[in-house]
Amino acid sequence: MQARTPAAPGDPTGAKIGRAEAARWSGALDLLHLVRSRPGVTRAEAAREMRVGSGTATEIAARLRALDLLAEAPAPPTGRGRPTTVLHAHPDGPLAAVVDVRYADWTVAIADLEGTLVESTTGRHASKRPDRVFADLREAAGNLADRYGGRVRAVSMSATGTVRRSGIVQSSVLGWRDVEVEPLLPGVPQALGNDATLAGLAEARLSHPGRSVLYLTIEVGIGGIFVDQGHAVTGATGAGGEFGHAPLGDPAVACPCGASGCWDVAVDGRAVARLKGEAEPDDPRAYLIEALVDPASRAAVEECAAVLGRGTAGLVNILDPELVCFGGLAPELRRAVPDVFGGAYRAGLMGFRRDDPPPVVPSVLGPNAPLLGAAEAAWDMILTEAGIAAWTEERS
Repeated sequence: MQARTPAAPGDPTGAKIGRAEAARWSGALDLLHLVRSRPGVTRAEAAREMRVGSGTATEIAARLRALDLLAEAPAPPTGRGRPTTVLHAHPDGPLAAVVDVRYADWTVAIADLEGTLVESTTGRHASKRPDRVFADLREAAGNLADRYGGRVRAVSMSATGTVRRSGIVQSSVLGWRDVEVEPLLPGVPQALGNDATLAGLAEARLSHPGRSVLYLTIEVGIGGIFVDQGHAVTGATGAGGEFGHAPLGDPAVACPCGASGCWDVAVDGRAVARLKGEAEPDDPRAYLIEALVDPASRAAVEECAAVLGRGTAGLVNILDPELVCFGGLAPELRRAVPDVFGGAYRAGLMGFRRDDPPPVVPSVLGPNAPLLGAAEAAWDMILTEAGIAAWTEERS
């Protein structure tokens, strides 16, 4: 994920705040981050989590409530003890616009502090020309943002393609090369991320918080990301995590990326068709779904599952995750031939790992994972000292 603007959200001029202002907001940001990760946390629980006194927690919550950043409501009674409140996103608080650009269509949504997608709109590509796609996205994002006034503080876009800084350098499924992504909302900071990267970020933070997670997903090809303690490892320019283009496949097979032998074309519907001697399918995803239950495709499916298992083991050896999370069609491929996948995975692990290998678990967020990951990236921009200070200034 790469932010287009180095300044904090709400501060497109690039101005920085001083140490005194940063210190003023440090406790407030801690509480906002806590409510973001645990919506409905009580004020008493928040005080314990932040290691502050109840009076300090009360003061911080009151200040954030006055700024339309948090809302409080009485907590259900639990017996003896002083009454407390539960903390939630303020109904008039800041918002993020999140975008998911896929092979055939797109979604633009609004996400609140708690990660709830409060409103969304979806459209199909009338044309895959970048200028047409982004014109549709600008219109949709603008229409949604207009309904919320100045509350939209950041835009975050998920795209099915290789992301580098503020552009999509390559997307074989969209037919794009070197596409610069222009701002969708004037004056609002914007971030851009690969769809698998953002889906993995969401799975790691929301389903496995605080753990080191290797996320892999199969759609058309295979993608993923390594998320370490909640931080996606995307490299120097944002193009990291392109696991599908590791040379884990047949060296004789060319990949649309320009390399040969990519894992990307060795585990999906294209690979099954090639192994069966058939032409590349128009819809590799649908083809793989059908192949998983087709007895005539069994041998090809087994080969793809074995390649998936070996590649997963190789990445485990390199990255040392606590667990592996499979998204998209990867869980289905594994379930179709579990012994084949399991054998290849175990055989590919270094010996010391085999007694206690990282578990491989299915994703739980479903098709909204890229949007939820985009929301995570957007709120990373919003919840900064400068971002909250800018919100406060506009509210005063």
